Amino acid sequence: MSQSFELDTSPLDEETKKLAEEELRETPEIVEKALEELRELLKNDPTIYFKDDDETLIIFLRPCKFYAKSAYELMKRISEFKKKYKDSLENLMPEDEKEVFINHNVVNVLANRDHKGRRVLLVNVGGSWDTSKVTSDQLFRLFYLIHEAAVLEPETQVRGVVVIMDFDNLGMRQISSFTPAFSMKLLGFIQDAMPMRFKEVHMVKQPFIFKMVWAIFKPFIREKLHKRIFFHGSKMSSLHKHLDPSHLPADYEGKLPKINYTGANWYPCIEKYMDHIRTWNTFGYVQK
Repeated sequence: MSQSFELDTSPLDEETKKLAEEELRETPEIVEKALEELRELLKNDPTIYFKDDDETLIIFLRPCKFYAKSAYELMKRISEFKKKYKDSLENLMPEDEKEVFINHNVVNVLANRDHKGRRVLLVNVGGSWDTSKVTSDQLFRLFYLIHEAAVLEPETQVRGVVVIMDFDNLGMRQISSFTPAFSMKLLGFIQDAMPMRFKEVHMVKQPFIFKMVWAIFKPFIREKLHKRIFFHGSKMSSLHKHLDPSHLPADYEGKLPKINYTGANWYPCIEKYMDHIRTWNTFGYVQK
């Protein structure tokens, strides 16, 4: 399996189109009607701004199974989230966090998709996370920038995203960065303001003291997300029940070579989409 650090913006293949029809009601008639309805809803709401070309609207319609009203509600929640966390997100560009992307391997994306064609985001929040160099807010900003790039992949829009949170060598320094404010922001984003199909979260290599982290996160997790979180500890056979080892690196006892790349390999790819991110930054509440 060759490593590719490029976004795949090609149109859906036949297999993925079939999946989109089965899981997302994506047929030409339903898509056309949903685009028309969503465009109308946006036109009648002067308080928020989003581009209304087909490509942009489909990003919001796919995770909502082409129900225009649900996509519109998602856009309103995104606007609210961006306003609430304006200090972290206003005009955020990849170069603002370039140093973290390149020099600190806290957030990575597997070069290959999993056995179901989903993107796999890897978050290293154990001992390798130097909290004196990378704050929890920067961690969140990386996560946010990566999602802005991932929404451009039609296959990811349909098949969704999986997250592996690796807590190897977690210590008190990292635990003290998992504040309730950070948990609320991250989980608010995932549950309310992320226009993607968030399929599973896998907690791996978490030591006993992880209970302290979970106690901070748990109050903010709603049932839908709760059902998608799985705890594996050091038992990779447990992870393999969800993610086939044929598509996992040796770091997780998979059959692919050990990970030999970091966010630094992905950064040039994200840099190519500066115009898209700049445009995305204009979405949300209309500035008065």
